[in-house]
Amino acid sequence: MVWSVPVANLNKVMLIGRLTRDPESRSIKSGSAVVNFGMAVNRTYTKQESGERVEETCFLDLEAWGRQGETIARYMKKGSQIYVEGRLKLDTWEKDGQKQSKLRIVVENFQFLDSRGGGGEGGEGGEGGGGRRSSGRPPARGGGGGNAPVGDTPQDDYPQGGDDIPF
Repeated sequence: MVWSVPVANLNKVMLIGRLTRDPESRSIKSGSAVVNFGMAVNRTYTKQESGERVEETCFLDLEAWGRQGETIARYMKKGSQIYVEGRLKLDTWEKDGQKQSKLRIVVENFQFLDSRGGGGEGGEGGEGGGGRRSSGRPPARGGGGGNAPVGDTPQDDYPQGGDDIPF
């Protein structure tokens, strides 16, 4: 009798950070949008030996596809804060006979974290929804699959003030 052991896999990333550059949008042959952007994520810790506080920054490359990418490109800019859920993807290619590789994060869900007057164009309420909206910008709609229509939504959809939104 042969025993097989189930193999578990998990490829999930959750990050909060700021865009390091404006999103760059392009279309592939099928017409789908692909948006690439950079993100900086900070970590602060205290060294045990000296008690010194240290801040380290991790710079990441992300890509968002379809409607999600279009929404990010439309509302975000360098300095905007965003929450991202996604997965790691390793791109490999050959250049001048040398193997090259780059680790990216593919966006599966996101939430804008800046208010309208804050450090960027992003308002709260991105793909994946949730959160309270305090900006005058209409929320992006959708549930993580990137299939939601993108466009101007009436600002009358939600009451101004934020705390009495029923979700």
